[in-house]
Parts: sequence; C-alpha cells; structure tokens
Amino acid sequence: MQKEETKVVFVHGVADTYRIWDCTRESLKDDNTIALALPGFGADIPRGFRSEKEDYVQWIIGELEAIGSPVDLVGHDWGSILVLRVASLRPDLVRSVAAGNGPISSEYEWHQLAKIWQTPGEGEAFMRDLDAEKLAGLLQGLGVEAADALETAQRVDDRMKDSILKLYRSALHVGEEWEPGLSNVSCPALIYWGRQDNECPILYAYSMAQHLRFSRVAELDCGHWVPLNKPVALAELLDEFWESEKH
Repeated sequence: MQKEETKVVFVHGVADTYRIWDCTRESLKDDNTIALALPGFGADIPRGFRSEKEDYVQWIIGELEAIGSPVDLVGHDWGSILVLRVASLRPDLVRSVAAGNGPISSEYEWHQLAKIWQTPGEGEAFMRDLDAEKLAGLLQGLGVEAADALETAQRVDDRMKDSILKLYRSALHVGEEWEPGLSNVSCPALIYWGRQDNECPILYAYSMAQHLRFSRVAELDCGHWVPLNKPVALAELLDEFWESEKH
C-alpha cells in the first residue's frame, strides 16, 4: 500500500471482521481504500492491548497516523462509534466521516445481547455456548441473508469472543462519556442508518446529527447490517457524499 494513495478507511464492528466491507469497497468508484482489521477480530492483539474502547480508539489513530494524510473514515456498528470518537479527538486525521448503526448517545440503552456480554459470568457462559450455527441464526433473525450470516459467524473464534466481552464491559457508559465530544467533529459527517434496526433505533441517527456541526442523515431500507444487506446502495451513498463535499 502506498500511503499517499489511501483515501478511504473502513472500520468494522461486532461481531464482524474487515471482510464485511468487501462488497461495498468493490462497488465504489474509487479503489484507493483500506479496511482495518481491529485487534482480536481476525487480527493479532498487540502486546499490552486490553481490548477496551480507548485501546481501539488509540489503535485506529495510530493506523491513520501511519497513512500520513487525512482520510475519509467510514464505520459501522462499533466502527461507527469508534470513527466518530477518532474524528472528535484528531480532526487533523479525518477529511470526512461516515458512521452508521452505532449510536453515541447518553439516552441510548444497550440492547439485550450487549447487556448479557457486559455481565460477568453470564457473558462467558453465552460465549461458551455460542457456535457458528447459533450465531448465524441470530444474525438471520436480525435480517442478514443466510449465506452472509454463516460466513460472518464462521469467523468468530475464542479470541474474538474474549475481545467482545472486554470491549462491551469497557463501554457501560460510553454514550455519556463520548457524546459531548461529538461537537468537536469539524469535518463533514454522513450518518447512514438501516431504518428497520431494532437494536439501534434510527432516532439515534438524528440525535447524533444534532451534535455534529456539518452533518446529514441518510436512511436505507434495511435493518442493522447495512454493509451486508445494502452494500451497493451504501457505496453509491458514500460516492455521492464525497462528491458533494468537493463542491
């Protein structure tokens, strides 16, 4: 990868890997993109990395610093939460930000599955019993096509399960802690959202947008897993967003 050519950086969520972006990236007009593999999610965990929310923010910042020039940053689910936090802390690294289906709000209450993961003992028991078939079933229940659900579920290993528990337990009050920082995001922001998302309702897309200086909200006709359900539509939306920011 030539650092000066990287324009777009994608950040996945939970329980995903960087592969969730494959179809969206292939559908973009510009191919100067990179999809980061978060530590523990199909990637090695650096020494001293605790897999907590601040660790992931600082890790992404380090990756962007290595690229060497401001980028268009795109995140989904936890990736949404992380890229907005990065943009609030290091505006010099971010040319624009697009974030979807991952709320930063003091009003947001974690969904039921997150509450299980955040509970010591209960979260570990859940992960012990979780196999690819069960996870694929959960994903299908959230609107993911069977083939995509199974492919995604098969990438979840013990290291990822442990990383998920640590991340969620570090984020009990992430909305209260990080919402004030949204006003520090100085770049153009696109908040895209699957309007049928029951775990992260679309009202939080609009509440986040109110805290951002230069933002717009775009609704897509799907549930939570936009990069899997509407990858081409998302690519078109991103292309239009970036093109509009040139004028």
